[in-house]
Amino acid sequence: MGSSRLNFLFVALLLISCSAPKQIAKTDTQTLNNLKAHIQYLADDKLEGRRTGTKGEMLAMEYISNEFKKIDLVPKGTEQYYQAFDVNDGKQINPATTLFINEEKLETTKDFFPFPYSPNQTIEALPSIALQEWGMPWFFDLNETMEQNKDNSHFDLAGYIQTTTKKAKDKGSIAAIFYNTSSIDDKLTFDVKDRTGESPIPVLFIKKDAALKYFKDPTATMSIKFKTDISEKKRTGHNVIGYIDNGVTNTIILGAHFDHLGFGEDGNSMIRNLTVPMIHNGADDNASGTAALIELARKLKTSNAKNNNYLFIAFSGEELGLFGSKYFTEHPTIELKKVDYMINMDMVGRLNDSTKVITLGGYGTSPTWGEIFSAPAIAKKNNPSFIYKYDSSGTGPSDHTSFYRKDIPVLFYFTGLHTDYHKPSDDADKINYNGEVKIVEHIYNLVVALNNKDKLVFTKTRETQTQGSTSFKVTLGIMPDYTYAGTGVRADGVTDGRPAQKAGLKAGDIIIELGEYKVSSMDNYMQALNKFKKGDKTRVKFKRGNEILEASVEF
Repeated sequence: MGSSRLNFLFVALLLISCSAPKQIAKTDTQTLNNLKAHIQYLADDKLEGRRTGTKGEMLAMEYISNEFKKIDLVPKGTEQYYQAFDVNDGKQINPATTLFINEEKLETTKDFFPFPYSPNQTIEALPSIALQEWGMPWFFDLNETMEQNKDNSHFDLAGYIQTTTKKAKDKGSIAAIFYNTSSIDDKLTFDVKDRTGESPIPVLFIKKDAALKYFKDPTATMSIKFKTDISEKKRTGHNVIGYIDNGVTNTIILGAHFDHLGFGEDGNSMIRNLTVPMIHNGADDNASGTAALIELARKLKTSNAKNNNYLFIAFSGEELGLFGSKYFTEHPTIELKKVDYMINMDMVGRLNDSTKVITLGGYGTSPTWGEIFSAPAIAKKNNPSFIYKYDSSGTGPSDHTSFYRKDIPVLFYFTGLHTDYHKPSDDADKINYNGEVKIVEHIYNLVVALNNKDKLVFTKTRETQTQGSTSFKVTLGIMPDYTYAGTGVRADGVTDGRPAQKAGLKAGDIIIELGEYKVSSMDNYMQALNKFKKGDKTRVKFKRGNEILEASVEF
């Protein structure tokens, strides 16, 4: 038996010895008490769900950075322990937006709204609804269009408004004003997530009651004064980063996200139609992972495993689409080429004492993982251990994905979904603290046992798609980049063997049209997908660099 194989067997036996969630040893009492303290603080109501960019996030940041300071970790953010990043929340109507018709002021959102792609302009004019004159605003009643398309499931009202506006501009209109006097609900609102490119002229929508009041006589001349003032809506999130510098070449990254859903404002609560805001404390998701991260930092700080440096990152923005981890990998505070591997802990607080199942994601990202975790099966019957559920993919709905995309081996620890997932009931009293102690011990021993191992070999794996709870009849087979704030949907990854890959799309391509449907945001991309069924063929238009390309796609 070669020496490398002996090393792996040693690692395997070490993992077995610490895997069973048996009674906590006295030496683990500190870890147990610390985990309880961390989770109970982070999941307390006063943090209001730790939503990215809020006071609750700030309180969590301060707690984590204070713990890092106690452990004597070196600050490795851009401002001490913190690394700030922007989260684009879409568009917002600013208070300066106004509309007067015949000297009467209309109320924004109640009586009218500008479309998000309207340019910021001030216009005064004396138009007549019935006349489409050069240099005047033009009016469009959607009544006839809505009636004609009421049974047309493929009708794209948003696209119709944009096309009509462009034609009006080409013929001399200085603004397009839409309204709908039909009984058919147009469902038009100010869509904050709409990233359609800026229109050449302002585009307004007048609500029905206001339209019926002011537009009774289409031949009358009226006084119109309006100002559109729309801007990007942003908030700032922060990663918290600490470092153990052992003065060696390679670094191991351990990470966990600390943000959660706040009051469910971002629409990601599992409580549908949340009419009353409720604090989502996220004890398991992911105060549990954050607590484990802090304890691993404490244990590794006093460890004799000095052949690697250790970087500990508490990410924010994960719940919004991996914002924090993606930002870090694009703006690293260490050299990523010298990262050996990354371990991510997301929802590790609900170990089932009966099944003892732990999901291990990223299992296929290095042959080392297979060599280590296959060996415990040899002695399982004599050594009760965790039951591992392996997922070979390096991608998934958590922060290890961002590191996998930089060709770094990853390992993702997860104790499974439960009925409290993304609900206000995910509270600290439901955590299996004894089980989490054993997970922390297990990960610590894994890291220590790999201390003398050469840098891990990276292996590409299949892509795993994550499209939330929405049900789709078809899929294109891309991993969307949720941090992209431009027009369209950028592919962060493309799944082998799926329609996008067969059509020739690559990571980094930006989808701007799917069939006859323009794609400006994730929302209308998903709406467009729902227009197709399996076997349908269409065209996909996308940007690659400065080129606009088009390809055939079959679902």
